[in-house]
Amino acid sequence: MTRIDFYSLEEGSRGDRFLLTCRLAERIYRSVSPGGDLEDQLPPRIHIRVTDPGQAEHLDRLLWTYDDQSFLPHARLGQGDPELTPIHIGPEPLTGPDLVLINLDPDVPPWFARFERLCEPLDLDPAVTAAGRERYRYYRDRGYPLHHHKIHL
Repeated sequence: MTRIDFYSLEEGSRGDRFLLTCRLAERIYRSVSPGGDLEDQLPPRIHIRVTDPGQAEHLDRLLWTYDDQSFLPHARLGQGDPELTPIHIGPEPLTGPDLVLINLDPDVPPWFARFERLCEPLDLDPAVTAAGRERYRYYRDRGYPLHHHKIHL
């Protein structure tokens, strides 16, 4: 069953859900699954769901610039080699073994259950918060394990 984590920014945070998404993507990308030799482990494939083209472009630029000490190999769907790019941005996931979905869309992704983990980053925008509460109820009512993390950026 898909593990679902909500990440909500605390009052006084300077960032937004896009910056939070960059931070989440970096932590997930840098994580290594337990067991096995490090050389044998590939970074997890991450799909960031963004249905608005302007937001996808913003996130794409932000992933390149948010931390000058970091590099996150990513591409918007259709613009990179899916075999070589572990982080994909777009409205629909690629076929294959994606492990983590980061949802920036206000709606529940219809195919979220194919992922091992779903991350729902929320900021202080009232519309984003309200949509997040609706998704939380949706997942809760269907028995998914839910976890909530308060984040200060």
